[in-house]
Amino acid sequence: MSETKFKDIARQIEQRIDEGIYPPNAKLPPHRELAAELDTTPATISKAYKLLAEMNRVESFVGRGTFVVGESHLNQAIQPGESETEFNFSILQPYVLQNLSPLRIAYQKASLAFTPELLAYTDHSGHHAHREAGAMWAKRYGLNSATASNVLLTNGAQHALSLLVETLTQPGDVIAVEALTYPGILAIASLAGRQVIGIDMDEDGLIPSALETVLHTHKPKLVIAIPSHQNPTGITMPIQRRQAIAAIIEQSAAYLVEDDIYGFLNEDTLPAICHWLPEKGIHVSGLSKAISPAMRCGFVVAPEHLLPALNAHIRANVWLASPMNFIVAEQLINSGDAFSMADTQRDIAKQRQAIAKDILGDVISESDGYHVWVTLPAHWQQERFVMEAKQRDLIVTSGSYFVAGNTNPNCIRLSLMSIKHNEALKQGLRALKALLESHEVSLAPF
Repeated sequence: MSETKFKDIARQIEQRIDEGIYPPNAKLPPHRELAAELDTTPATISKAYKLLAEMNRVESFVGRGTFVVGESHLNQAIQPGESETEFNFSILQPYVLQNLSPLRIAYQKASLAFTPELLAYTDHSGHHAHREAGAMWAKRYGLNSATASNVLLTNGAQHALSLLVETLTQPGDVIAVEALTYPGILAIASLAGRQVIGIDMDEDGLIPSALETVLHTHKPKLVIAIPSHQNPTGITMPIQRRQAIAAIIEQSAAYLVEDDIYGFLNEDTLPAICHWLPEKGIHVSGLSKAISPAMRCGFVVAPEHLLPALNAHIRANVWLASPMNFIVAEQLINSGDAFSMADTQRDIAKQRQAIAKDILGDVISESDGYHVWVTLPAHWQQERFVMEAKQRDLIVTSGSYFVAGNTNPNCIRLSLMSIKHNEALKQGLRALKALLESHEVSLAPF
């Protein structure tokens, strides 16, 4: 029996508990019965039950069987302010229930690895072993040049983006971004007093000729792009487009910041744009979208000549990212568990994309990541739709939230991963479809 097998079975059982399939105080199936259902052995089920008992999810009684503990953890899938009847399609995150069990185990193991050295200050942005793990993560998803020596550790990808803006630009400088982009980038630029210019996009992402025009006309210090499963459009740049973007940046005075936080969702690994920009490309990745938003583990791979300035800014602002999270990250990456968890999230995303396409049809973008970009019918205006959806306990995000360019498409973004289970997702999507097709709205003031 492999270590992975019984842990995988335990995760499946825990997911059923979290989704209410096995409610509080319910008796779990006998070992032999569940083994037949899950195509495994009674011994594997026994070991899985034992692991769940150690985690206080189930309890066993001689002669009576194994029971779910009295308090369900189902509400852990509900976002702050979300009720049991609310469908929150606004939060872009992994399906956290799937990773709950392995994270509990990982943090328990990590506590045994605490040493005075690991819990103390270090000269760099983080310990060598943790930076080496970050390099492994970046390499796995398309950046072969990553090494422990050129990786910096940050408190998540958002901290990384802020660090790069503050270090590589001055107040009043121009930053170029995709015409529709992640709002966190816009917030950073606004707070830092930087100007933002949007670059037009097509079905393959940034348009090379539009990038050239912006570089020539506005002379931005940074170009920030999300090449895989772009937020909000869901576009993934093909290799030829990545190469074209790199060639243009190489001939400019700008640096490229490649926000590759969703690279793990690609079925086949795509080379990072920074692969062709060893001196002008800065690659950002992390674990928040693959593992958990609570794991503030960001990885920045930067050219050697930028490392001293970036390290100085990290020390001045946070000194170093918390080693306690990176101890867990190192163990998960070195064991391969982090990659398995990322693969599972990709599989869940595919399932949920199929559900969305089946229910919503052609109004959604072609995508296979965590979210879909929905074009509203002509009779709906996006802000009105968002308001009407909220009155029906459907929380969606207006397309206007992502605008950095001159166009404001009549769209909304739907995150598919924060809904607690597939049946609830279907229910929420059917309600959205009915609203999309409805011409009658409430009389609430706009």
